[in-house]
Amino acid sequence: MVTQFESRTLAEQAFHVIEHAILSGELKPGVELAEVDLSEKYGVSRGPIREALRQLSAVGLVQLMPRRPAVVRVFSKKEFLDGYLLREALEALAVRLAVPQLSLDDIEVLIKRTDEMEKATLSDDVTTYFIANNAFHRVFVEKCGNTQLRELYDQVTKPMLRYQRWTLQLRGELRSSLAEHNRIVDAVRSGNAEEAAKLMIEHIHVPLSRLDEWIDE
Repeated sequence: MVTQFESRTLAEQAFHVIEHAILSGELKPGVELAEVDLSEKYGVSRGPIREALRQLSAVGLVQLMPRRPAVVRVFSKKEFLDGYLLREALEALAVRLAVPQLSLDDIEVLIKRTDEMEKATLSDDVTTYFIANNAFHRVFVEKCGNTQLRELYDQVTKPMLRYQRWTLQLRGELRSSLAEHNRIVDAVRSGNAEEAAKLMIEHIHVPLSRLDEWIDE
């Protein structure tokens, strides 16, 4: 039993390490993920690596290949556009469901995240900005009370995290993004779920024609 627990823990650790390498761009789309190579690189046996790759496949970051090494998933243009539209719809629904249920502590968390984004904006720290940004959006997903929505959201958004810096260029720079988050918080504090959802859609939305052009660039 102890061995199984330790193996599962190693698989979880391998999952997070490989996930970070993919999302940070260290492992590029299309790169092969041979179990032997990863086992040697991270100093664990192939069993935990195999389980980690299976989990990464489940969240859309890795594509498993029959009788071949797994590869970092490559997004087609249509997959990216479809995922972007789905994310917009899921977050709007999450906001509508979550706002009536948010406690004062939850709202304080949202305010804290916007404060962190403001500090990151002032220092032009894009990495820290996105950490706070992702945590901000996550509040609504976690508090919406819909497990299936949360699971689908993870499947849709995890692979797209690699493109956050680029999509920021389409929506505007950090200051405009921060202002949009502050307006969402104002709507949440007033208890207006529909207004908050509308503002979330406006925050995420990029015209499909512009997205289509950007992917070709």
